[in-house]
Amino acid sequence: MNKLIQQKQLIQLISAHFKEIIRQPAVIFWGIIFPILMALGLGIAFTRQADIVRHVAVIENNPALTQNANKDLLIHAFLETHADKIEPFGKIPPQYKITLTDRKLGNTTFIFEKTTWHHAMVLLKRGNLGIIMDEENGRIEYHFDPLNTDAHFSYLKLSKIFGQNNALVEENIESVVPLTVHGTRYIDFLVPGLMAMGVMMSCMWGMSYGMIDKRSKKLLRRMVATPMKKSYFLISLMTVRITMNLIESALLFLFAWLVFHITIEGSIAGLLTIFIAGNIAFGGIAIFISCRTANTEIGNGLVNAVVMPMMVLSGVFFSYHNFPDWSIPFIQKLPLTLLADGLRGIFIEGAGYSEIILPTAILLSIGIFFFSAGLRFFKWH
Repeated sequence: MNKLIQQKQLIQLISAHFKEIIRQPAVIFWGIIFPILMALGLGIAFTRQADIVRHVAVIENNPALTQNANKDLLIHAFLETHADKIEPFGKIPPQYKITLTDRKLGNTTFIFEKTTWHHAMVLLKRGNLGIIMDEENGRIEYHFDPLNTDAHFSYLKLSKIFGQNNALVEENIESVVPLTVHGTRYIDFLVPGLMAMGVMMSCMWGMSYGMIDKRSKKLLRRMVATPMKKSYFLISLMTVRITMNLIESALLFLFAWLVFHITIEGSIAGLLTIFIAGNIAFGGIAIFISCRTANTEIGNGLVNAVVMPMMVLSGVFFSYHNFPDWSIPFIQKLPLTLLADGLRGIFIEGAGYSEIILPTAILLSIGIFFFSAGLRFFKWH
């Protein structure tokens, strides 16, 4: 009988929190309409200033080449002769660097990485590079998204580089091979990042700041008199937040699918798994941050201290590989990075359970740890 009553309490708490959220028009705007407007604006009109550093993939093992032609290719020989060899942080094989100096427009540095075709496509979809160079029958081919203006710029610069100094190739439009593979557009990169950011912002502001605000207004104090467990109260908050995030992300994907024809290349079950794991991770962090704080000013600072670094570093709007190489291993361990990379892996790389099992386990561990700590130190007033 007691167990049945406790279950009803949990259901009533979930219902109450859900009604509290949907009755606020601002929640509908910031949770559903704003991400859609952001996807529309950035997807149509996103432009950025010319980058100082451009990454280029050079295909090392081309299956189209015969065994007799599978030797030191002209591109590789050119790089060995004219480029500066660099040893990237924690990367093998080495990379090569060519810098074009321009006093008026600034210098442009190209970093060439020898890799396989499969790995080059993965890097392209992750936003780590914009163009792929290959060679067939003594002619250099440039593979890039025809809608990517940044890749067009790189092609013009590269064709100039490889057309001089013994003229490996002549600049020829026939050397351009447009890429029409799913997942290479900026909008394909952006939408999973927006979903991950939406989860973080919804949990951190909707749960953490909301709980701090209730404590400061002494609303949580009144709940002490009710026959309710702290764990039920916190679980109900997290359950409602996960449900709202699922609805918001589903609507964002539906919009992107209708307008930009975005598809999910990987496992849908895996997508739901890592999505829920990300909600649990940020829900646990939100509960831990707000477990004792009663001052909204302090709460605002704590939430921003968690949210702002990950928004900048975790690759929501651009690849985090633009940051220095020594910082990449640290950035990849951030919860938002794990969630965004996992979602992108399923959306544009066709990932399944085997690829997302590790980040999912890490996100669940983060959520359980911080939820347990927040429950331990939680106070009503």
